[in-house]
Amino acid sequence: MSKCEQCIIKQFNSLKSLTKDELVRISGCKTTKIIKKGEVIFDEGDMINGVYCIKDGICKLSKLSKNGKDQIVKIVVKGDLLGQRSLVTEESSNLQAVALNDMEVCFIPKSEIVNDLQNNSKFSFDVLKSMAIDLKEADDIIVNMAQKSVRQRLAETLIYINDSFGTNPDGTLSVLLSREDFANIVGTATESAIRVLSQFKKEGLISTIGKFIKIEDLQALKRVE
Repeated sequence: MSKCEQCIIKQFNSLKSLTKDELVRISGCKTTKIIKKGEVIFDEGDMINGVYCIKDGICKLSKLSKNGKDQIVKIVVKGDLLGQRSLVTEESSNLQAVALNDMEVCFIPKSEIVNDLQNNSKFSFDVLKSMAIDLKEADDIIVNMAQKSVRQRLAETLIYINDSFGTNPDGTLSVLLSREDFANIVGTATESAIRVLSQFKKEGLISTIGKFIKIEDLQALKRVE
């Protein structure tokens, strides 16, 4: 089991602001879990009581709407923290986290990290800054839903995946999302997402290899209206 103070992943999140002694203490109480693709990390309504540090893999954060549809609000990747809000509130989670591929995560109990939040001002500031970024992203989602077409939102999602996660050796997007996942990200019916992806394919913007998508014309995709 790797030690927190030696783990390079901490450089990508708020844990980088903890002292070596704080990291050593946390390392002694964390638990490391392997989560298989499709498994739920935590559900809406769960008391998380700690934070998950993503050591490897990708998961989706989503919220179930009243009509039974999932709305994906964020893709969480290697290096990110999950559940930071549980450090400053007693509320249960309002989101569900599901692994999009096989993951390795470390869970740090709230009881072990809350004192660091109170005593280490740099750490608490970094946690607040991270939560502020999440809030800004949530604001952007609301604006995009209201002002942009499904075509624009889907094009932006493909560009985001390409820019954030890169491609496989054959040029296909390295993150494999289902057509339902695409629909849940852009806030539309699965049938609509499939129809728009088919349009993109006919227009030469993308191609498909099995279930994988390859961007053929990135600049044209950025100009989609």
